[in-house]
This record gives sequence, C-alpha cells and structure tokens, in this order.
Amino acid sequence: MSSSKPIGFLDSGIGGISVIRKAVRLLPNEDYFFFSDSVNNPYGDKCDEEIISRCDELTDLMVNKKSCKAIVLACNTASAKAVSFLREKYTDTPIIAIEPAYKMVHDYNPDGFTLVMATRGTLESEKFHKLFYTYYNNNTSLLACVGLADLIEQEKKEELREYLERNLHDYKGKVSNVVLGCTHYPLAKAEIKEVLGDVNFFDGADGVSRQLKRVLTEKDLLNNKKDKFTIEFVDSSETPEQQEQKKKRFFDLLRED
Repeated sequence: MSSSKPIGFLDSGIGGISVIRKAVRLLPNEDYFFFSDSVNNPYGDKCDEEIISRCDELTDLMVNKKSCKAIVLACNTASAKAVSFLREKYTDTPIIAIEPAYKMVHDYNPDGFTLVMATRGTLESEKFHKLFYTYYNNNTSLLACVGLADLIEQEKKEELREYLERNLHDYKGKVSNVVLGCTHYPLAKAEIKEVLGDVNFFDGADGVSRQLKRVLTEKDLLNNKKDKFTIEFVDSSETPEQQEQKKKRFFDLLRED
C-alpha cells in the first residue's frame, strides 16, 4: 500500500526551507504542504502555552483540513515545546520533530570547541537539556540568539551582519563547530562565516528527513506512484502582498539548493 496524501511541514516562518529541501531530495515522489507562520515569528521568544496552542491549531489544520499523512515540525522551538502534546493528541498521525544536531558533533568532531546557536526557548527546554547532557563534550558554549530568526525572516541584511558581529565577536578564532539550532540559521551561513571563519556547520535537516523516510516506510505510507513532488505553500502574513512575497522567496530558495 502507498499513500498519495501530502506531508505537512510546520515552521515559524520560511526557515523550514532548509529542512524541506532535504526531504524533497530524499522523497521526490511525495506531495508537501508547508505552513510558514511568519506572523508569529519567532516562536523562541514566546511562552510554552502560546507555542503549544499555535502548533495545535496548525496541526489540526494539516491533519483535518489538508489530510496530511505525517507532520514534520521544522522548527526547533516547536519541536522542543510542543511535540509531546501533539503526539498525545494526534495519535494516528506520525509527528517527526527536528532537534539541534549536537549528536553530530559527538559523531564527527567531538574534540573541537562547539558553539550551539539557538533560540532561548530551545536552549531552555527539557528536550534540549537531555540531548545536550547526553553528548556533552566539556568544550561547548550555548548562545541564545534572541531576535536572529526575525532578522533572517525579514531579510534585514545589514542588521543581520551587525547582530552577528556583535554577538559572535568573542568566539572569533576559537570555534571549530557551529550547531545551527534553528532552521532559519542555515540561511545565514555565509554571514556567520564572515565573522567566525571556516567552521564546521551542523544542523538537523538531514537527520529529520531520514527519520521521516524511516517512519513513512515502517508505516507503509510512502507514495511510490508519482514522478515529481508538488508543494503547497501557505504563509500567515497579514496582507496578500506579504504572503506573495514570502511565497516567492520560499520557491526561490527551494530552487537555489
């Protein structure tokens, strides 16, 4: 049996493009529905109740209105704060959650000084604490990048460079590994390199995409009958003009990879 129903992706903006690009490469026969909740970006500065409520609302939309056969939380903060609630409520729908790729540092370069860049919500979550202390290398700094996802979402290039120079200055020449613990941050790799130099980047996009394929395979939900994927993109911006702008940027970024 195969399933032609779409796979739903949820992010607090278009940062999840870094995840869905990996997914469509790994699963080219699937259909996708991507919800960019940019009007509420960033999730990382919101309280747990707000995050859980909004993720519940969007998951309900994907499951009951869009008939998604699986949900990918392509937002580290949403994964950290809401995945347990969502899995308990939507028991018939597989929910795959991204997490900061700190284990990859343990696997590939455990001795290098590591900087974990993430939202405050992610770094303070119980889910991240379990991951962090399981693979802690005694050579890691955690940096809560308040406001960074919003600068990337809004394409404020000059402010982004100033932000990174100000907040990463003390790490120049010291860092070997950078864990990008928010799906927006891979969109700023070039700017981060301008400050830190030639570092190894780690993010969760590959891991969550492989997990998605494993889950769909185990549950016999893969779509094996199509030749090309389709993506429906929806953004929560307040005006049609803003929504179209987000949509254009999303598909431009998708073609870049």
